[in-house]
Formats: sequence, structure tokens, C-alpha cells
Amino acid sequence: MAAVTKEATSARKLDEELEQLKAEAEKLRSMLKIQCSTILSSKSMQSMIKASESASSSLRRRVKNSSSAAKLKKCSAEQHAYVQQCVYRISAPVTAFKVHDPDPNAVDGGHVLGLRFEIMSRGQFLRPYYVMLNRPFAGSKYLRVHRHTLPPAVPLAGLAAQHLPTPKSADDRNGGESARGQDLDRFVRTLRREIVRYHNRLGVSADLRRRLGLHDASRSTSLPENSIVEVGIADIEAKQIKVTWADERSGRLTMDDDGNVQKLVVFGSRGRDWETTKELFGRYERMEDIAQRLEQHGAAG
Repeated sequence: MAAVTKEATSARKLDEELEQLKAEAEKLRSMLKIQCSTILSSKSMQSMIKASESASSSLRRRVKNSSSAAKLKKCSAEQHAYVQQCVYRISAPVTAFKVHDPDPNAVDGGHVLGLRFEIMSRGQFLRPYYVMLNRPFAGSKYLRVHRHTLPPAVPLAGLAAQHLPTPKSADDRNGGESARGQDLDRFVRTLRREIVRYHNRLGVSADLRRRLGLHDASRSTSLPENSIVEVGIADIEAKQIKVTWADERSGRLTMDDDGNVQKLVVFGSRGRDWETTKELFGRYERMEDIAQRLEQHGAAG
């Protein structure tokens, strides 16, 4: 029986080592890819590639591995195109474009105005968000939201009602009510700000998990009572973060639109844990301060 247990333990340790080696290999591949991209983007490498292109045919015949040179040239062109794309996406976070709706019954002859919103998180571009606008009102240039790919946390309907109001009916105009104009520019700027705020709040939760070491799959299972075992988003707007301790206490962090902490509540087996709440939350509003207090609280346990 003891031999079987020992073999199982050895097999588990071997599996853990293999997983760590796989993760390290993947990390090294990622670093190698970044280094290659950096080298290909450098001015010296670009000069060398251009010089090789302008070399005479006699010099080219001396090249031992022409396929490698062609591959390098191709990779350089792809990297140059990728850099151009990244520069454009950074400098133009919102792009407008025209779309044609193929539906024969579509309003305004199928003409649709598309808006593309670029979002970046932790140095990487995320999948863009799209908002489609059309003109369903006869004889009017007023726009209306037709389709979108935004998350439910972004208050699109409220922003559209505020900045893209619908035109007044004939009865309202006869009654003396003046029609409110639409402000597409302000609508776009406000909408992008709300999208960025939403992703900033998601980033706050992810940074807190990373700060507390919860992203590490190989974390020990035997933890002190004051150690935090789980951190996650608790609502659809990503304004609340749920915290769970090893002793089954739970807490709730409430943030404002910009990710600053407004309130912290801790519950234990006997209800509200006022002592822990007072220890962790006071005059602090930055998540970095709260994370530091959580680390100190866990180390004290």
C-alpha cells in the first residue's frame, strides 16, 4: 500500500514538473518571437535587407542559402506591415466606415455607418467593438443604433438617448417643442470612454489576482486562514469584486467608474466582520493600497 502511494506521489510530482516545463517552453517561445520582431524592426536590419536586395547577381550567387534570405525578406515585410497596422490602431482608436446592408427591405437603401472601437489591455489589442448606425427616419438625417457588439456593461442605450435623440413627431413640432440635435462626435467620445472604463475595471480585478498570486496554478493547497483563495468579478458592470478567504470569509469591493475603491464589506460565519473591514479599508481608495493591505493581512495569519 505504501509503495502504491509513493508511486502515485512520484507520478504527480512528475506531471507537475512536466507542466512547469511546458509553461516555461511556451514563455521562451513568446520571448523569442518578441526578440525576432524587435530585430526585424530595427533600422540596421532594414538597411541590411535593402542592401542585399540591391546587391549584384554575382554576389547573390555566393549566398549559400538563398531560401533563408527570401524567408527573412518575407518576415521583414510582414513585420513592417504589422507595425504599420499597430501604429494606425494606436493613433486612430475610433474608425468610421460605410457598410451596405444587402437586405432588400433595409431602411435608407441599406446604407449603414459603422464605428470601430480599438481597445488595448496589458500591451495587447483586444477584439474591436463595432457599432452600426442607420437612418430609419424618412426625410431626416437623424441616426439610430442599428447593431452593436458592445458588452452589456456599457450603457449604450442611455448614451444614444442623450446624444442621438430621435426626431420629434409632427404633433410635437406643432405643439411648439423644438427638436434636439444629434451630436455624433460627443456620442463616440463618451462611448469610447465608457468602454475604456469597463476594461480598466476588468484590469483592476486581474491585477489584484496577479498581485495575490491567484493566477499561479501550482499554488499550494495548504494555506493559512487569512490567505485569499479566490478573487473575481461579482457583477455584470465589473464594479464589484468578490474576495474569498481560506477560512470561508467573504468580502465585496465596490468600485466607481474609474476603478477606485468606494466600499469594502467583509462577512464571516457570524455576520459582518467589522474588525477585518476596518483593518483593510479606511482612507484608502486605490486598489494598490487595498492589495497591499490584503497581502499584509494574509502574512499576519
